[in-house]
Amino acid sequence: MIEFCLKKYPCDIDVRYGEPMAAHSTFQTGGPADCWLRPQGEGFPEFTAALLTAAQAEQVPVCILGGGANILVADAGIRGIVLDTGGWTGLKEQRPSGQGPAGQGSVLEFRAGTSMDDAVEIAAGLGLSGLEFLAGMPGSIGGAVWMNARCYGCEVADVLRDTELIDYSQAMPKRHRVAPDRSAFAYKYSPFQGRCNLILSASFFLESADENDIRARMHANRRDREDKGHYRFPSAGSVFKNNPAFGMPTGKIIDDLGLCGMYSGGAQIAPWHGNIIVNTGGATAADIRFLIDQAAAQVKAATGFELEPELLFIGKW
Repeated sequence: MIEFCLKKYPCDIDVRYGEPMAAHSTFQTGGPADCWLRPQGEGFPEFTAALLTAAQAEQVPVCILGGGANILVADAGIRGIVLDTGGWTGLKEQRPSGQGPAGQGSVLEFRAGTSMDDAVEIAAGLGLSGLEFLAGMPGSIGGAVWMNARCYGCEVADVLRDTELIDYSQAMPKRHRVAPDRSAFAYKYSPFQGRCNLILSASFFLESADENDIRARMHANRRDREDKGHYRFPSAGSVFKNNPAFGMPTGKIIDDLGLCGMYSGGAQIAPWHGNIIVNTGGATAADIRFLIDQAAAQVKAATGFELEPELLFIGKW
């Protein structure tokens, strides 16, 4: 299948069989993918469209991988193909915005595999504000749009202008742009979830601002993440969503129950933050999953609250 698609749509590609997914996850855990591949270069859209369509027709499962954040890959690994978008990166286009939600400025369009931190840096260098809330956040632009990434009172939908997609739900893939329907986005949710779509790129309305002010906000956000211990050990950041109906952040609920510091193998609920689970060294996905399930069960028993994981559980569980 891969060779056929390459002959029809030539593309630089890295293909590995039995690739450990620990190398492609911020948790640094996870078993092997049957086939991991990373297309690169200008042939990326045509090749991936052909591959996704062929895989759909032959009922070969495909897992689309962004930056490897917010996922927990099973120790048994992933069957089928893992399509890594990390080779499709960079600023695709800059153009005047006209009058957008952020006022006068520019529209920047990033390819989906671009890291969020790189996108923020590019925008800052151009004196454009609006993406600072993503500074220091792991993951890719495609993943950020897919999950409507949110922090510091801002979310991707606030600045999203449009999204370029490949729809591979039919026999003939369709490449098109979608303007956001703001009502279709919600907390950590986008309308792209649960559909046969590959996000190719996303464009954002950004406002002109002083670069020093932009970088000061970026620095403050990165420092806040560092102070909260996001970078001390491999992790996926927040494990559970916050729910305003609970009256307090999920991390505080878990902390108040005395669960911080709980271990399972090489995994631990962070002693400094109840909503972060870390890999202290050699943790398996099962270790991490055990702590997730334990935290959810004990919160349910003590408060009646149903915690909802932010993480996606990927692979053969």
